[in-house]
Amino acid sequence: MTGLTVDGWIALPAGVLLIAGGLTTLTGALGLARMRSFYARMHPTTMGATLGTGCIVISSLLVSASPHDILIALFLLITSPVSAITLMRAAISRTRAS
Repeated sequence: MTGLTVDGWIALPAGVLLIAGGLTTLTGALGLARMRSFYARMHPTTMGATLGTGCIVISSLLVSASPHDILIALFLLITSPVSAITLMRAAISRTRAS
């Protein structure tokens, strides 16, 4: 270990955010397994990935703010919705073509 000590007033919100992020990601994964159509599956997975990863990155920022954490947060904030929209447009155009 690095010997990093974290105050209780930072550790408690960070722990709550980690648990919330894990549960949100788990809920998104269960939605992927449970939903029937592709269009219904897109919503829980995108929301679970974005919100769950966002909570985990914020908790990491609380414990030790590094430039890597900020870059990860920005990258996920930009790419996750864009990739979901691209997949949805591809599915719509494929449905229209057949």
